[in-house]
Amino acid sequence: MPNDLLPSTEWLEQVAPDEDRRHAAYAEQFAAIQVRRSERYGTGRALHRKQLCAAHGTLEVLDGLPAFTRHGLFAVPHDFEVWVRLSNGGFDSAPDRVPDVRGFAMRVFGVQGPSALGGTVDSQDFTLINHESFAFANADEFVHFAVAASRGQGELFKYVLKRYGLLGGPRKLGKLLRTQTKPFSGFATETLFSAVPMANGPYAVRLRLLPSPANGKPVPGAREDWAGDFAARLREGPLHWDLQMQYFATEEVTPIEDASRSWPTPYTTVARLMLPRQDIRSEDGQALGRKVDALAIDPWHALADHRPLGNVQRARKVVYYASQKARGAA
Repeated sequence: MPNDLLPSTEWLEQVAPDEDRRHAAYAEQFAAIQVRRSERYGTGRALHRKQLCAAHGTLEVLDGLPAFTRHGLFAVPHDFEVWVRLSNGGFDSAPDRVPDVRGFAMRVFGVQGPSALGGTVDSQDFTLINHESFAFANADEFVHFAVAASRGQGELFKYVLKRYGLLGGPRKLGKLLRTQTKPFSGFATETLFSAVPMANGPYAVRLRLLPSPANGKPVPGAREDWAGDFAARLREGPLHWDLQMQYFATEEVTPIEDASRSWPTPYTTVARLMLPRQDIRSEDGQALGRKVDALAIDPWHALADHRPLGNVQRARKVVYYASQKARGAA
């Protein structure tokens, strides 16, 4: 491997002077959308409103890992209790067959250390989606698009044409459509990604969850009921994934601030997620689901060693907190 693609600690965040002001405005815009959607669907999140199901399991941090990975909760081999939340990514509680981003969030219990937000923390959240990178380079692009989309297709079309022009607008819409309609086979069979970076001690990394072949093959018709597909698999037996980490090498090939760029650096398996056989639709399973849905799952609910990085992540800190306050989860 070329020397410039080795793990590097020379990453740098680039914070604009007016970023705090803009992020506060984003939070207000998303809060307004959340209020409108909560009037329609009941109290809930702004994004990833529709929880599909939840489950419990174990995250096993492996032994013999490379030096760049051994930080934070990955510092030493250990088994952690985990809750997972599966969701559709949009503002609405739409049917599962509607094209959407799919979310897989984890809360890892039993960690202990300084928090990314100050003080201490005793659990760690990770949020992943079914895309290796974002459709937008930065938070400004995403927020303005999402706000226009929340007002209907007509407003969205006008916004895209105004921002990207008569030639660029259709190209941007085409790219977004391809992203939104990317085939998805199910949460047990699809690779999932953090899509944006976080710190790992002095390094910067991205994560992915790689499903085990033992989870089974995709099932025709699963798109009508993602939770039903997941529940059926868990009733039959355990499900497994490899949690993998890829590293920052250089700003040119692994940019911190451009969320639309995939990183070409290799992945290293650092832990294994195992969900034991369980009935997530039983009384106990439903009770866990209610607890998980009430959580303030947030990538900033993190150890300082795993502080989120980049402008999309910094915007999340402000927007997610406003959303959590609005639904009484903060």
